[in-house]
Amino acid sequence: MNNDSRINEWYVPKFGPIKFRIFVGMLFLPYTGMCVSFVIWGGLMSHYVNMERLFAISIIYFVSLGIAAHLADNIGSKKIKPWGMLFSKKQSWILIMICLLFSYLLAFYYIFYFTPLLLIICILESFFLFAYNFEIFNGFFHNDYWFSISWGMLPFAAGFVIQTNSIFDSSLLFSFVPFVLSYLEIRLSRPYKAYKRKKINLEKTKFYEKCLKILSLGTISITMVFFFLKVIVF
Repeated sequence: MNNDSRINEWYVPKFGPIKFRIFVGMLFLPYTGMCVSFVIWGGLMSHYVNMERLFAISIIYFVSLGIAAHLADNIGSKKIKPWGMLFSKKQSWILIMICLLFSYLLAFYYIFYFTPLLLIICILESFFLFAYNFEIFNGFFHNDYWFSISWGMLPFAAGFVIQTNSIFDSSLLFSFVPFVLSYLEIRLSRPYKAYKRKKINLEKTKFYEKCLKILSLGTISITMVFFFLKVIVF
């Protein structure tokens, strides 16, 4: 492990073999949970919620962004490999392609039969997955603004579109909420990672960690409440 501080992240299991712990940590589950939450928010905005489609789009995002994108980020980083080389580049690419193939097949089933508008979001997310994580175009798209669009706004839009095959003004307006939350998450994570890596200023490290916990776990908790109220109560 090149960066020992990563294995001590709060979202990494404290049990199991080291490779298992690194792999789970690499998925950034609390932040991936935020992204999937935004997908669910978009789906729950529909008057009628098709649970099959909501589940499908959640799986698509978990596999493509939660797994494939994080593997891509680990091998595509120009500075430091966040989690060392748990997998070789060849192994990472094989896993990325398997995850994307699964996601594309599932997405195109719904695009072809039910929601063709989802194709636009699929193309955009595919572009950002490579442009952001591999820092192409001289890293033009590797910044907090584009991250917030691809990790916040587009997942929300995808959840809404797969339910309705449409985009309304209200859905565009509400998509700024996940944009802002994603922006906060990435802005907080940068100083947190810097302090954590250098092992300096323990108070600030704990402060940023607490903020990230509140933001990510709070988002996931709100999603659970929202889902319960929308689907079960009403």
